[in-house]
Amino acid sequence: MDAVRFLLDGEVVEAAVTDPTRTVLQFLREDLRRVGSKEGCAEGDCGACAVVVVELEQDALRYRAVNACIRFLPTLDGKALFTVESLKSRHHESPARLHPAQQSMVDWHGSQCGFCTPGFVMSMFALYLAQKAPTRAQINDALSGNLCRCTGYRPIIDACIHMRDYPAPRHGHNETALKKQLRGLARDQRGLEYSANGRRFFAPRDADELAAVLQDNPDAQILAGGTDVGLWVTKQLRELPHVVYLGEAADLNRIDIDDKTIRIAAAVTLEDALAPILAEYPELGELFRRFASLPVRNAGTLVGNVANGSPIGDSMPALLALGAAVNLRRGKRRRRLALEEFYHGYMQNALQAGEFIESVAIPRRVEGLRLACYKLSKRYDQDISALCAAFALRLDNELEGGRVRHIRIAFGGMAAIPKRALATEIWLGGKAWGEATIEQAARRLDEDFTPLGDMRASAAYRARAAANMLRRFFLQTRPEAALADAEVNVFQMAS
Repeated sequence: MDAVRFLLDGEVVEAAVTDPTRTVLQFLREDLRRVGSKEGCAEGDCGACAVVVVELEQDALRYRAVNACIRFLPTLDGKALFTVESLKSRHHESPARLHPAQQSMVDWHGSQCGFCTPGFVMSMFALYLAQKAPTRAQINDALSGNLCRCTGYRPIIDACIHMRDYPAPRHGHNETALKKQLRGLARDQRGLEYSANGRRFFAPRDADELAAVLQDNPDAQILAGGTDVGLWVTKQLRELPHVVYLGEAADLNRIDIDDKTIRIAAAVTLEDALAPILAEYPELGELFRRFASLPVRNAGTLVGNVANGSPIGDSMPALLALGAAVNLRRGKRRRRLALEEFYHGYMQNALQAGEFIESVAIPRRVEGLRLACYKLSKRYDQDISALCAAFALRLDNELEGGRVRHIRIAFGGMAAIPKRALATEIWLGGKAWGEATIEQAARRLDEDFTPLGDMRASAAYRARAAANMLRRFFLQTRPEAALADAEVNVFQMAS
């Protein structure tokens, strides 16, 4: 193929692929002169570039706010795009009428300098289409990817709350017509391939095709959500010769659950992966809310976070504590590794040339499991961890003092890789779950880790914080706490 086809305001746009890693934001501003979308950070943090991408999934439309600054143009093929200019009224009797998301921002004084406003409006527009009566928590989550340095956030939140007070746009939003257009836009052939100036962009349609492409192009860069790879292009100015995009492989965009395992395939977004994981492990709720902003979760994938292997990646400590594994594939050959066996060194893993992670396998919950995950960062939302810890524990005779039957302790930010505290785990095995035991265990973490200092935290701070996280987990799971919980439950039942 020599052009990307997508819908913009009901019209088919054909965009020539002159650079496979050209961003959507560059195309909008430079080619279409749609300059409402701004470049603030070029790394998916500030949300000034936010747009809404629409896909047809099982005959339902999915509206996702994403960051145009790190989204590569070829990934739009077969989808619909809305920018802030798309909200302009097209009704001949009221050409200047604003969309409710825009009018609410005006009336509730949500804009000051205005630079961030188009991005906020697009996040609000996606929320407007997805939720008729959003809760305050849903509003906060929808705006988590947008930064404002002028107003503070309360007026913008007020604008979100009151969007539905305004009449619906007169030109409306015809979902039936949009579905029909998206069906007509679908490609008939198998995987797409774009080539420009000796650089190629592949978009396989299934895992078999992906395996074949990677065998033929073992040095190609795998692209999922682009929330990390996009920065290689926009911030590091790297030129990627060949890119293989997972987003069109339907069988890699699935979640399979059986009696023992939750399997998250390679193209499943973080946002879609949350529901089954949190249904099984609600204790991870705060971690996932702080994992990334909604636009980043709408694009990035759980498997991509695992494959990236950053020592401060937030998913790995929780997955290590739960005993997750990765399913790898190269051609027709498959193998399975425990997650802790996957990482060999800083940004080094067990993948062979032409091999990829097909899915992450997470064990289902076992009876008596106590789980906690703590994230320490300078900013609550949208910040990389200085330290992340996860603990999974089972006790014998929990209400009678309890001895450690099973424990897994994992940290991010304490080593060059996400890593378990194996020596501490072994020492704790079979011991009474008590304060004296925990104090000794906290000191033994020094046997497992020699943390480094950097701009986020010093080595001494990380070591002390890690020990305190273990103490915190004990305080939440000690037998006295379990007895107190039982008494509360009895009281509630009696009431």
